[in-house]
Amino acid sequence: MEMPISFSNRTFQLHTVHEYNIMYMFFSFLSAWTVFLNLLVIISISHFKKLHTPTNLIILSLAVADMLVGLVMPIEASRLIEICWYFGDTFCGLFLIITGLLISASLSNLVLIAVDRYVAVCHPLLYPQKITTTKTLISICLSWVFSTTYSTAFVINNGYFDISRKSDMCYGECTVMIDFAWRVTDLIVSFIFPCILIISLYLRIFYVVHQQVKVINTLMKDGKCVNEGSVRRKSESKAALTLGIIVTVYLLCWIPYNICSLSAVSSTTINVLTWVLYINSGLNPMVYALFYPWFKKTVKLILTLKIFQPVSSLVDIFTEHQL
Repeated sequence: MEMPISFSNRTFQLHTVHEYNIMYMFFSFLSAWTVFLNLLVIISISHFKKLHTPTNLIILSLAVADMLVGLVMPIEASRLIEICWYFGDTFCGLFLIITGLLISASLSNLVLIAVDRYVAVCHPLLYPQKITTTKTLISICLSWVFSTTYSTAFVINNGYFDISRKSDMCYGECTVMIDFAWRVTDLIVSFIFPCILIISLYLRIFYVVHQQVKVINTLMKDGKCVNEGSVRRKSESKAALTLGIIVTVYLLCWIPYNICSLSAVSSTTINVLTWVLYINSGLNPMVYALFYPWFKKTVKLILTLKIFQPVSSLVDIFTEHQL
């Protein structure tokens, strides 16, 4: 799960009113931006029938997790900016569980995406039988159930608490103390193992993609007819590369945090890296916008409110035709 944790050794200091306003404005904008972009992804995939594919269902699940991360950003911001925790012990525990749940769910969805793309690219003939909508929905539900169970057990077993800085002015800090053995175990189970699995699958995917593209380009260069199967494989390869970028960005955001969390670094460094993790939730929709033409079309239809027109859900967003 590797939930971001506020270290108890961070420096407690008051900010000026100007600094407070700038920080709260920045984090509020970041929260709204993350929620808005991921909401566009959720509406797009949910509304348009053509997008109801196993791969897009996993992307939808990832977008839900990222949107919820955007919703908890203001609370995380107050935990960073304020010197006190004002919401009580019960909400502290609930907040830590939800944060861990969303992080674990995001990683689980990335594992599902890697498996989906591996079967689609490396075993295309088996894909329709192995990866069905029903199986994908079951896998997504199980990943969320597992993430919820693990996050709850993690927080309860380690214990969240007030940092004993209670005074007449404030209540304390919401944090969770994890001993070294638990931290290493959680790092292996919740980060290293899934990441090794994801990286291994994508290395195999990229190798197969490279071979397929070489064959298709050779056929086209020789003036030979490229059949529908070859075109479909090229499309699957492009999708794998796009989703591979999302996985790469995720790993680039998480690896520095996990390295620093096991070493003695300043609380400022940890806070910066923690917010890099949160910012990652707003990056995925931008990747879709850059590499998925269908996302640009659906966003246009959503923002112009054309999705409220009759049978708008049946429009073929893969063609130039629009409402």
